[in-house]
Amino acid sequence: MRTDLSDHRFTAAGLFTEAYTGMMNRFAAQLEEHHLSPVEFEVLMRLARSPGCRLRMTDLAAQTSLSTSGVTRVVDRMERDDLIRREACPSDRRSSYAVVTEPGKARLDDVLPEHLELIQQWLIEPLSADQFTGLMASLRAIRDAVNPCATAGTTDDEVHLPPQ
Repeated sequence: MRTDLSDHRFTAAGLFTEAYTGMMNRFAAQLEEHHLSPVEFEVLMRLARSPGCRLRMTDLAAQTSLSTSGVTRVVDRMERDDLIRREACPSDRRSSYAVVTEPGKARLDDVLPEHLELIQQWLIEPLSADQFTGLMASLRAIRDAVNPCATAGTTDDEVHLPPQ
């Protein structure tokens, strides 16, 4: 084998993947208790954190790990569960918005306190304030390189220090 398997790039990608997978597994178990899939939670959060609690369907697809047809299927399912609704775009008849409903906001209100505890425990507490600031800047740089459409339809948040 000619490739050096001890190359630090493999280690970096592996550590990133292991950290992500571990956190997502912990999140998935918690979300399941609230009858939400990780994708449904991601959609609710993206919408709730967007101006007017809504995004164009195409922007929602760009911001999530879903294709346009995948977003349509998830929105259909979430609309049947009354978590979100579709709204026509007044300036473009071909577009529509996905909008969080009051029951969707209530579901988030139920999920978020425990979810924030998990984020605090597994992402914030292991890091110093400087490490957290560096992590946020690094994640944004990586995100912007691999997914430049990730903030389509919204304004990106500033780096905020964790509470001490």
